[in-house]
Amino acid sequence: MRYKGLLLLAAILISGASVRAEVKTKAVSYEYDGVKLKGHLAWDDAVKGKRPGVLLVHEWWGLNDYARTRADQLAKLGYVAFACDMYGDGKHTEHPQEAAQFAGEVRKNVGIWRGRAQAGLKVLKDQERVDANRLAAIGYCFGGSTALQLAYTGADLKAVVTFHAALPVADAEQAKTIKAKILVCHGAADKFIPEEAALKFRAALENAKVDYAMVYLGNAKHSFSVKGIDDKKVPGLSYNAEADHRSWKYMRELFDEVFEAKK
Repeated sequence: MRYKGLLLLAAILISGASVRAEVKTKAVSYEYDGVKLKGHLAWDDAVKGKRPGVLLVHEWWGLNDYARTRADQLAKLGYVAFACDMYGDGKHTEHPQEAAQFAGEVRKNVGIWRGRAQAGLKVLKDQERVDANRLAAIGYCFGGSTALQLAYTGADLKAVVTFHAALPVADAEQAKTIKAKILVCHGAADKFIPEEAALKFRAALENAKVDYAMVYLGNAKHSFSVKGIDDKKVPGLSYNAEADHRSWKYMRELFDEVFEAKK
């Protein structure tokens, strides 16, 4: 009986430790320029004290389960992650035409585009668990170009990482304001991003002597990190497991470098 009691106690203790280490999430409502926004915050309660914060910006589909899951993965690594909302009310879609409309509405006004990203960064920065001196931003597709636009404002970011992103070209003044180290994870078979656009993007950073790396992932098409994207039957969009795993690894290595702490 005593042996069974010890086993029960051990099970309770293990269960309690598991609960304490569970990633916590909550919806966070905020606002920019009169538009109500709703993001997804994720953190691990088992991590003590302040820790780096990572802003995550969704694809053109909107703040969907994929974006929230990625934020949760970042929380498991010990960061506080905030998946911001660039469209309002956390809306998202499954239809490419509607996604293009949502993203186009934001992109047509660069002030609003950057302003909403800055509002999301402020939400992250203001979290009590976040070390405001250790911040990064990552993004997928539309979200990657949004993270770059945020860097072009001179935001206090240690790193910016993009995955299969459009590559807006910084002008000379914008490039000079960049504080973040930039990592671009790009599919070598991505037909949505012309090589000419990539060359212009790189030239702007080179001229300003920005600390950046651009990784071409072989055989990877647009949306290479999104499991299940092939089910949408959109030409040019395809998941690539190797590119997904490697790009995430490269991101983690950069974070280890800029945050000076192993995760």
